[in-house]
Amino acid sequence: MTRKIVVTGLGATTPLGGDVETTWRALLAGESGISTLEQEWVERHQLPVKFAGQAKVKAKDILSVPETKRLDPASQFALIAAREAWADAGTPEVAPERLAVEFATGIGGVWTLLDAYDTLNASGPRRVLPMTVPMLMANGPAAAIGMDIAARGGVRTAVSACASSTEAIANAIARLQSGAIDIVVAGGCEAAIHPLPIAAFASMHALSRNNENPTGASRPYDTARDGFVMGEGAGALVIETEEHALARGAKIYAYLVGGSVTSDAHHITAPDPEGTGAARAMIEALDQAGAKIEDVVHINAHATSTPVGDIAEYTALKRVFGDHLNKICVSATKSSTGHLLGGAGAIEAIFTVLALYERTAPPTLNLQNQDPEIPIDVVTSPRKLPEGEILAISNSFGFGGHNAVVAFRSAN
Repeated sequence: MTRKIVVTGLGATTPLGGDVETTWRALLAGESGISTLEQEWVERHQLPVKFAGQAKVKAKDILSVPETKRLDPASQFALIAAREAWADAGTPEVAPERLAVEFATGIGGVWTLLDAYDTLNASGPRRVLPMTVPMLMANGPAAAIGMDIAARGGVRTAVSACASSTEAIANAIARLQSGAIDIVVAGGCEAAIHPLPIAAFASMHALSRNNENPTGASRPYDTARDGFVMGEGAGALVIETEEHALARGAKIYAYLVGGSVTSDAHHITAPDPEGTGAARAMIEALDQAGAKIEDVVHINAHATSTPVGDIAEYTALKRVFGDHLNKICVSATKSSTGHLLGGAGAIEAIFTVLALYERTAPPTLNLQNQDPEIPIDVVTSPRKLPEGEILAISNSFGFGGHNAVVAFRSAN
């Protein structure tokens, strides 16, 4: 039996806002969540990149003191987003055995790991906290959510770099289609604005170095793009079968109609320049949705603002959509939020769902001179989407050649 799957709750904490509503309104208003880093370690380590997309609202201002002490920042963000999504879904009553979590991260508890190593070096092993391993492990965020909502139907973590949380959402489809699960809380998080990841990404020339103009640094599709901007936060979606949602009178934001995961087997960091694997992920997601390429009106692109990545994604889009690509409006929202790495796909899935729900595609910032090798219709100010039943996709691609795509159909 094929079950229809719906999105009934949304939650987020991002560089634009501490919840979904604030984040979405700031995005539509063309605000930037990118700012100069004021931490003393920027100058102490002489970092070549001095800005990032820091969470607008600090986790310590929302969570209790015990929670902040026992959770890595990544898990703190995850718990904040999941609680908002769960409340937005109406705090569903569901048997714990029929409730699951699919929550991802790309890097995990890097702050906990590196702080503990500093403590070990400075003060010896007896000073290393006993909660260090539970706090640093990659499944920590998913576990925190699972315990918070008493999910006993399985708690899983996808770790596939920048495709992680989109993969988690795609994995939720199979859990719900199995018939064993009624609701999944899916999404992802990241808290890696730390001197080591910044130094490492800068060393590989992946980050923008536009220190003089942080808000203008993330420039997807622009001829002057020079790398991505680090971001942090989390996004969560409550996803359930339509039957279960209707029975409890839940609000339905959109239908989750397709999700696909593929891999390039090409290079550890560079995307396949032919876009073969990325194209296959889009095609498979649309096939699962029972959709034609002509049904797609909007794409939230991966669009990290790297010279190589943006054009590789365009190549994949052209391979899939051909001339119809000219009729699809494309948003590149990392220009506002920065790149949340393993959490990026969840945030962008939320943006895609809201674009369908409010019939409005969000803007792409900082596009002044569009690359002539990427001739697509980029949304630079909020744009109304067509009425009637429409479909949108959200793309995520990660180091290691990971590709993940999810497709949503309008519900209203």
